[in-house]
Amino acid sequence: MASRLSGCVFHSMSSGPQAAQHRRPLYLMRPAGMGKLKWGSLLDKHVMEYRASMTLRRNCVRVSVAAPASSPYLDSVENRKNLAERYGFTNIGEPLPDHITLKDVLDTLPKEVFEIDEYKSWKSVLISVTSYALGIFMIAKSPWYLLPLAWAWTGTAVTGFFVIGHDCAHKSFSKNKMVEDIVGTLAFLPLIYPYEPWRFKHDRHHAKTNMLSEDTAWHPVWKEEFETSDLLRKSIIAGYGPFRPWMSIGHWLAWHFDLKKFRPSEIKRVKISLACVFAFMAIGWPLIIWASGVTGWIKFWLMPWLGYHFWMSTFTMVHHTAPHIPFKTSDEWNAAQAQLGGTVHCNYPRW
Repeated sequence: MASRLSGCVFHSMSSGPQAAQHRRPLYLMRPAGMGKLKWGSLLDKHVMEYRASMTLRRNCVRVSVAAPASSPYLDSVENRKNLAERYGFTNIGEPLPDHITLKDVLDTLPKEVFEIDEYKSWKSVLISVTSYALGIFMIAKSPWYLLPLAWAWTGTAVTGFFVIGHDCAHKSFSKNKMVEDIVGTLAFLPLIYPYEPWRFKHDRHHAKTNMLSEDTAWHPVWKEEFETSDLLRKSIIAGYGPFRPWMSIGHWLAWHFDLKKFRPSEIKRVKISLACVFAFMAIGWPLIIWASGVTGWIKFWLMPWLGYHFWMSTFTMVHHTAPHIPFKTSDEWNAAQAQLGGTVHCNYPRW
């Protein structure tokens, strides 16, 4: 069953394999903020242009049950135009044809996009570390009424650490793969993210983008679960209300510390990453508390960390939530369509 969204929608997490073909996903969504999103084009070797830009401009909370997708939903130019105008997209392109494969897509890309620019990689490290250090200085020197600004700056700066670790996980940071593993691990430590568990789960997310029960990012909430569990229903309503910008904390806890979620071949590297994270917590946190007290731990670590999770939740929302993007069962899922049509790219300001 391919499902599209009948209203504005956000996706919740779903744990474990589900009998997807016999269940109806339920979606709860709360768009907020603004983001301009834009796809590039692929025009060679039968790859049709796919562009999608979006400005999130509504503020609503609603419950919507997914409806079966009909083929004219995006095939009509008029339907795509109306959908774009209704939800704030600047443009929604034609769907990718069924016969296009990921290899077809990759063959259209110039060689330059696969080249690693180590100068740019290390420049991003310098910018992020400098910005983070400046943020810590601002927190130390700011009066109480300027602390929210200092926290916002520092949380945004430490988000740059996540971006560095993300590029290391994608093997696009350095030509030396050991360097990538070391830098990725170090970059993730202040975020209390174990690098290898995140990398394994993120690889699966890209391999199974928007596949019901298999994608490790956000999932629709199953209708039966929503209707039968009062606790789940109340948690979802609260989570997609005031706690929405920090929902990634739940995902962080659920996916990265449970050894049962990993393959036997991955366990050794997962344990090394977990040991690094726990060592950072065992050494770093007491040092912060020793130097500045528990309030210092809140000021210098917790509040910037919450700022980072605001961005993490927002990124996920923006990249994988749109009315025209379906979740599909494995028997209907198409890799090329999911990779190109299941993700919306966001252009952020250069700074």
